[in-house]
Amino acid sequence: MEAGTLSGRYETGERLGSGGMSNVYKATDRILERTVAVKILAEHLSDDDRFVARFRREALAVARLIHPNIVQVYDSGVDDGRHYIVMEYVAGRSGAQLLQRHGPVDAETAAEIGIQACAGLDYAHRRGIIHRDVKPGNLMITGGPVGSGDLVVKLTDFGIARAIEQTRITQVGSVVGTAAYLSPEQVRGDEATPATDAYALGVVLYQFLTGRLPYEGSSLAELAVRQQNEKPLPPSTYNSDVPTPMSAAVLRALEGDTSRRYASADEFATGLQMGLEGEDVADLPYTGEGHTPTRVLGSDTTATRHLDRTTAQTEYRPAPSPTRRPEPRRAPEPRRATPYAGDPRVTGPVPPIGAAQPRKRSAFSRFVRFVLALIALVLVAGAVATAVILTTDKAAGVHISKVAGDTVNKVVEEVKELVSNNKE
Repeated sequence: MEAGTLSGRYETGERLGSGGMSNVYKATDRILERTVAVKILAEHLSDDDRFVARFRREALAVARLIHPNIVQVYDSGVDDGRHYIVMEYVAGRSGAQLLQRHGPVDAETAAEIGIQACAGLDYAHRRGIIHRDVKPGNLMITGGPVGSGDLVVKLTDFGIARAIEQTRITQVGSVVGTAAYLSPEQVRGDEATPATDAYALGVVLYQFLTGRLPYEGSSLAELAVRQQNEKPLPPSTYNSDVPTPMSAAVLRALEGDTSRRYASADEFATGLQMGLEGEDVADLPYTGEGHTPTRVLGSDTTATRHLDRTTAQTEYRPAPSPTRRPEPRRAPEPRRATPYAGDPRVTGPVPPIGAAQPRKRSAFSRFVRFVLALIALVLVAGAVATAVILTTDKAAGVHISKVAGDTVNKVVEEVKELVSNNKE
């Protein structure tokens, strides 16, 4: 490999950031002549073949996510044992850098960051990809009140958390991601859902509004205990400039019970919009995990600075399949009234209520029953006689014709008795 290049194509420059999993460099794509960002995985990850295989599959899936609020993945490869991915270069700063340099932001800016992040998350969720590691360091921000131009938010590092979850890099039952941003279900080791990303984004926005985390602990165990037994104070407690409705909108994302949390990213965006407009988020019905939100934002996918309903809904939502209507129930047939004494339709004596009514048999029906019974008995007699003849051992000295005759005579007597009974 040439000095400062990867695969003879990407010429690396200044380092943009570093972490436990990777180092990120600003680079130039010599073929397409454009500036890119190259993330080189840490050695302890590059040495794990299973992780590398999963990571490449995840990178391929994330490369298909093309959205203004998601950092685009262009390429991935390996050079001299170093695995890397090539991404869109964002000339801005991360949310972590923004908090470090400027501290809390105003409610309008925080809401805008949240709504645009929700737009990117919702787009990914609808395509079956959960981020799993939403935190300030994975939000790239350009422009806005603390920069120049319109504020634009882009999510990065999709797929890396999932790849780590499924390899031996982490032990059984462990979790990934910065502990403070893990949802209660992640701490328990449960499967991540869109509501999981909503929780993590709620922690991020809480930080942007207050400059502090909703839960703080020195260990994952302490964090889990606090999540289980405590509720975070409203952001307005620490920052009086935060409107109460906005505080309520953020707190709903931090609900430990997923059925009381935002079920989707676009539902979270709706709550933020309501909070910004002074509406009580309690008026937004709980839809439960995985259900369609009641209030839907617009369908424009363009990331803008304007806080309207066009930044969270990213694609057409198909109408639900028609529900099959149940067959109408038939009314029960009316019961025939029991005749009573004095009824002009009754000419004879009326039996008492509840007494069994005698059944009248016609001569024809009696004759049919008699014939059918006679035929059945004759068939049975023939079968019995045949069985006796075939199974009787002649060597034992038994007189076959006598046994068969006795059997037939017995059956004939039974037929006569049946005929006599039917004549009565």
